[in-house]
Amino acid sequence: MQNKKATLNSLLDQAWKVRQAFFSHQIEFAAPNRTLAISVTGSSCELNCAHCNGVYLQKMIPLEQALSLKGSREKSYLVSGGCNPLGKVPLLERWNELEELALRGPLNLHAGLVNDEEARKLAEIATVVSFDFVGDDETISTVYGIPVTVENYLNAYRALQKYTRVIPHICIGLKGGVIDGEYKTLEILKDEAVEAFSFIVFRPTAETAFSECSPPSLEETARFIATARLMFPRTPLYLGCMRPGGRYREQLDTMAIKAGVNKIVLPTPEARCLAEELGLAITVSEECCSL
Repeated sequence: MQNKKATLNSLLDQAWKVRQAFFSHQIEFAAPNRTLAISVTGSSCELNCAHCNGVYLQKMIPLEQALSLKGSREKSYLVSGGCNPLGKVPLLERWNELEELALRGPLNLHAGLVNDEEARKLAEIATVVSFDFVGDDETISTVYGIPVTVENYLNAYRALQKYTRVIPHICIGLKGGVIDGEYKTLEILKDEAVEAFSFIVFRPTAETAFSECSPPSLEETARFIATARLMFPRTPLYLGCMRPGGRYREQLDTMAIKAGVNKIVLPTPEARCLAEELGLAITVSEECCSL
């Protein structure tokens, strides 16, 4: 449903009207300072993908360290880690420790590509699973370099859906800032159950193969979010924490509100001002947007 003919303002107007028709005049601003980000593999990843190269794992707390924390103020946990050569986060290899962690608070698991049995097992401790969905074989090959296809992603998503809550995550501009398979992902998921979407936006990161790339253009990013709102009129849309900073972020956050998102993680002051101007009631949360 990619509408290249409509102007961006026209598309945003349509998206805003859809949001008004199907949702209350409320928007959530999340500051997830009470969700601890944990890696089950420390800073190690076997894939070293073109957009990440394990850099973001370095900002997470190793699982064993998280379990040793006493009296911390965290209410919930985002559990991720590096992937193996088949795109799977080895959560089940740390099962006993994750069971212990689940007793302390809700878990948002980044599981990667799982089969039916793995999905069933993870559902025993997961409050929700954040699932990075890629709808284009070329993007999978270029970014991850793994021998899997879109069908593998769809099968994993369906397996997880059978047993637990799943929030599909779409990285806009994943292929080095180029928006390519993202619209295909929307088309694929239009025939599936979707509780909500979490959108993140590619940002060039030092020490990665894509470090010299640029983020996707603001107009194309806003156009994609607005298109998602039109395609999924009753589905909550979130703008997640991973997105470029500076002036790009200021403009994107306001465009995202006009495009009909329901939740923004760490919004800019400009976004808050616009929300108030539009008459939206702001609620504030302190945990990961998927929880």
